[in-house]
Amino acid sequence: MTLIALDHIDARPLKLKSLLGAEPALTLLGLLLLTLLAPTIFAGLVDGRMTNDVTVWSKPVKFQVALAIYVLTLAVFARWLPAGTQHKRWYRIYIGAVIGAILLEMIWLMGAAANGVPAHFNKTPVGEAIYVSMGGLAVLLTSASAVYAWQIARNGQTGLPPVVKESIVVGLALVLPLTVITAGTMSSFDGHWVGGVRSDAAGLALFGWARDGGDLRVAHFFSTHAMHFLPVMGLASLAIFGRDERRPFRIATLLFVALVAFTFVQALSGQPFLGFLG
Repeated sequence: MTLIALDHIDARPLKLKSLLGAEPALTLLGLLLLTLLAPTIFAGLVDGRMTNDVTVWSKPVKFQVALAIYVLTLAVFARWLPAGTQHKRWYRIYIGAVIGAILLEMIWLMGAAANGVPAHFNKTPVGEAIYVSMGGLAVLLTSASAVYAWQIARNGQTGLPPVVKESIVVGLALVLPLTVITAGTMSSFDGHWVGGVRSDAAGLALFGWARDGGDLRVAHFFSTHAMHFLPVMGLASLAIFGRDERRPFRIATLLFVALVAFTFVQALSGQPFLGFLG
C-alpha cells in the first residue's frame, strides 16, 4: 500500500471563470439559485406562516441549496465531458430542458410558499396535479447525472486516474436509479414520515430528519449525493492504494449502496436515523 500525491488529477482551479467556460448555463443557474437564498431566508424571518410546524419558506431554501449544489457539481464535472459536447445541438436542447425543469420546480416552490400552502403532499386537486407534474420534472433534472456519467465514461481523454474517473462515473450513474426508488416511494406516501409525530419542528439538526420515527428523506439524501460521496471515496482510494487499484473503491461503493438500502428500510420500518442519539 503506497501513499501518493494527488497531483495526477486535473487541478485547474475551480474559479468562476473556469466553471463558466466548462458549463456556463448550469453555472449561471447555480448562481441564480444561491442569489435567491437571501430574499427567501428574509421571507422566512418576517412571514409567520407555517407548514409542518416550520416556516413555509423552509422548503424553497432547502431546494435552492440542494439544486445549486447539484448544478454547480455538474458544471465542475463538465470539464471531463468529451471535447465539443457542450456545443452539440442535442446537448444544448437537453440542458435547456433540465434548466427549464429546475426553474419550474422553483417557481412552484416559491409560489406555494407565497400562498402559504404545502408544495409537496398537497391534497387539493390542483396541488396533486402539480405534484405529479413536478415528479416528472424531477426525473428529468435528475437524469442529467446519468447523461454526464455516460458521456464521461466514453471519454478516453479525461486525463483522470482510472480510479478517480470510475468514482465520478459510478457516483453520477447511481444518482438517478437510487433517487427514483427512494423519492418515488416517498411520493406514494402522504408525507415523508413513517410513524412518529408528523412535524419537522424537532427534527435532527441541520437536516430536519425525524427523531421519533422513520423519515424517507434520509435515504433520498444519500441517493442524490452519490455524485459527491463516491468521488471523495475515489480520491481517498487514489491517495492510499494508487491510481490503478480499484477494488477498494468498488467495495466502498457496495457499502454505500448498502447504506442507502439500510436507511431506506429503516425509515419504512418507522425507525429514526441515528435514533440512538435520542
